[in-house]
Order: sequence, then C-alpha cells, then structure tokens
Amino acid sequence: MMSEVIHIAASPIHGRGGFASARLAAGTRVIEYVGERITKAESARRCEAENWFIFGLDDEFDLDGNVEWNAARFLNHSCEPNCEAVFEEGRVWIVALREIESGEEVTFNYGYDLENYREHRCHCGARSCAGYIVAAELLPHLRRNS
Repeated sequence: MMSEVIHIAASPIHGRGGFASARLAAGTRVIEYVGERITKAESARRCEAENWFIFGLDDEFDLDGNVEWNAARFLNHSCEPNCEAVFEEGRVWIVALREIESGEEVTFNYGYDLENYREHRCHCGARSCAGYIVAAELLPHLRRNS
C-alpha cells in the first residue's frame, strides 16, 4: 500500500525513508501503518527475532508492519518528529504534527521503552537527539542519567 503524499528514497537518518511529495498541513493523515494482525505471544516471538516493525494495538493483538505492502515501515524515528502514530478504531495512522514541507523526511517517535535501549542508537540529527530511540516521555530520564 503506497501513499500518494510520500515517496520512499535514501535517508540521511537511516537506510531509506519516506519524504513528503507535497506540502502537508498539520493534522494530515500521511499514511496508514498496515500489516499482519498477530497475537501478543506471536508478537513477543517476532520481537525476540529482532522484528522492529510491530505496533501494539490492544490487550490481545499487535500489528506486524514488516510486510512488503507497508510503505510506512520505511518511516524513520526522530527525537523531534514531524508526525505521530494515532490509533483509531483498530488502525494506525501516521499523522502530521505540524506543516511538513515538500521533500522533507516524514518521521515519528517509535516510542521504545528503556529495556535494552542501548541497542537502538538514534541518528536523527535533531538538536535534542538523545542518542537512542526511546519514547518522548523517557528522554528526560536518559539525559539525567547520561
């Protein structure tokens, strides 16, 4: 599933990334994060196998976005993201937090916890980059303990 408002290209953050094909207004649904609906047990198994494309959906199920038809899997993490993941009626949308210029890389905070955070280095280049991919609310903890 491809979005009409982003294109995938080489990223200065990591590998490939999604870039705005036109100016996007704040609040725009940029792309839906799609994938295979899996149980929590299967999710744990896949995470142990280093699958980093999983979103928690509810108490029973997660969404594994590591599928060819999920272009949103190429969106990179940033400590100062221009988008956020929004959960609506069992679906995950990547939504613009602010206006995004044409050609700008589309990013969101992956929201990782502190467990094994040192294994997930961040290369977003933001002024406030914590050096690791963690949820925004955990950034002050990292800075205090660095």
